[in-house]
Amino acid sequence: MVFKFPFLKKLLNRLPHLSKSKEIEASPEEADGRAEPAAKAAASAPSAPPPRDLGLVDLDPDHSLYALYSLRRRQSSCPVSQPYVRLDADVFEPNVLERERDRLKKALTAASNARLSKTVPKKVKEGEEPPPPPLLDALPWVYISNDKLSAWLLVCPPVGEGRELDRELLDNALRENGVIFGMDEDLLDRLPQDKERYFKLFCIARGRAAIDGENGKVIERFARKVEKHFQVDEYDRVDYTNLNLVQNVGQGDEICALVPPTQGQPGMNVLGQDLPAKDGRKAQLPKGRNTEISEDGLSLIASQAGNVEYTGRTYQVKPVMEIDGDVDYSTGNINFLGDVHIQGDVCSGFLVRAMGNVHIDGVVSGGSVEAGGDLVVAKGILGGEQTTIRVHRNIFAKYLENCRVYVRENLQTDCIINSEIYSDGTVEVNSGRGTIMGGRVWAARKVIAKIVGSRSEVVTQITLGGLPCSDSEREELLQQLTRQEEDLKRIELQPESPGKAGRITRARMKLSGDRMRLEQLERDLEKLRDSVKKQGSGRMECGIVYPGTEITIGEAMLRVRHETQQCIAALIAGEVHLT
Repeated sequence: MVFKFPFLKKLLNRLPHLSKSKEIEASPEEADGRAEPAAKAAASAPSAPPPRDLGLVDLDPDHSLYALYSLRRRQSSCPVSQPYVRLDADVFEPNVLERERDRLKKALTAASNARLSKTVPKKVKEGEEPPPPPLLDALPWVYISNDKLSAWLLVCPPVGEGRELDRELLDNALRENGVIFGMDEDLLDRLPQDKERYFKLFCIARGRAAIDGENGKVIERFARKVEKHFQVDEYDRVDYTNLNLVQNVGQGDEICALVPPTQGQPGMNVLGQDLPAKDGRKAQLPKGRNTEISEDGLSLIASQAGNVEYTGRTYQVKPVMEIDGDVDYSTGNINFLGDVHIQGDVCSGFLVRAMGNVHIDGVVSGGSVEAGGDLVVAKGILGGEQTTIRVHRNIFAKYLENCRVYVRENLQTDCIINSEIYSDGTVEVNSGRGTIMGGRVWAARKVIAKIVGSRSEVVTQITLGGLPCSDSEREELLQQLTRQEEDLKRIELQPESPGKAGRITRARMKLSGDRMRLEQLERDLEKLRDSVKKQGSGRMECGIVYPGTEITIGEAMLRVRHETQQCIAALIAGEVHLT
């Protein structure tokens, strides 16, 4: 703030608790006067130091190499450059450069100390004639890197009337150190005439590093995991006819291409020693069922048309059975080992069973479907008393009404009405109407819906957690065993007849087989219960939940008495809470 009354400004400045914590805004003239010294101070402030050059060898001023440099200056009238010892960063890896620099410094210190000791005249006794001053030829000093892939040269000048540097001295120094490969001949030719030939480090030879061959690799033409994309239109509706879950391939089409490995390129160090290289490893084509390897061994091709799937280790082609119309009396029941594509409906009383995926363009109207993969029903499922849907993976359907569904993974739909749903994953009813009304929905992990129940308070049961599919299968098997035991007792009470013994034998065999199935199922359930405990009890997320809805989590149950919006149902302290 700007003070219009000078006496107020002076008064506030005298108060220590205000003058220290807050600065009184100065007038424009005062601000300009203070800004100029501040700008000068900022300009004169020291800048940040440049980054350290890891290849540069720092030599102390009293280093023996500087002593040799001073001696050369006194004995020669020609200008002499100061010592400059630096390793090129492009020759070494960053993690090696610093270690190589320290190694060079130790070797250079020892060599320069030895050279300097030869320049000191010997002491003589009194009366003896002093010896002549030392005469030393120029000394090319060779340093070989630790990996022997580079050789470096630093030349000490002659002392006294010693011999100046020439090509013969350079060749002799390299030969004595064993450097015979990768020499820089141009540098060797011009160095004797170079003005900066002394006290400077040169890279005089470079070896050829061994290059290991690249491993072979597989280029995949089809995705290992097909991503499911739900396209929602402006009316919040999902187009279940266009999920693109099938990767079609024709007979002879390429599934994978093999890139062969490359051979390694051997190298050679500056001492002429061979450096071996490793050849790349060969990759394997992931060959599975209904695939074959091409004659040249570089491609994995489909031996028949179908749907490409990756099974964890290999690619396989599942044959696709095309049904041009409805599944009715014209086709009978469908039982196929691969994928099935039905362009019409599945009519009442008929069964479609497939080991792979099942894609139905129409509706399931009273029929039953069993799929080892995914099930897609573009127009929904309208069930009857005998309608049962069993799917090993996921279900995508427009709606589900009056049907019983078992799905081992997740279910995605627009509407569920008066149905029994058992899902070991998540039940999502969040597109279109997004309504769950009537029946029972049991999901191991989560239920997501826009509306649960109805204004008419129809009973709608939501159960969370546990093992829905396995537990329901066990209950059905127990009921089936009870019926079989009753049938067996009824047969045993019948009067003796020629066919009675056969009927008893068949009933006992069936009863024994189902008991074995029950024992195996209970053993599997025991193994799964630990993973279920770690998974948690699950929860429900919805936009509106109406009275008449019953939410069960574990042994706790909550009956909804009032309409609740934007709520989450979860188990807290042993009770079901709706928040």
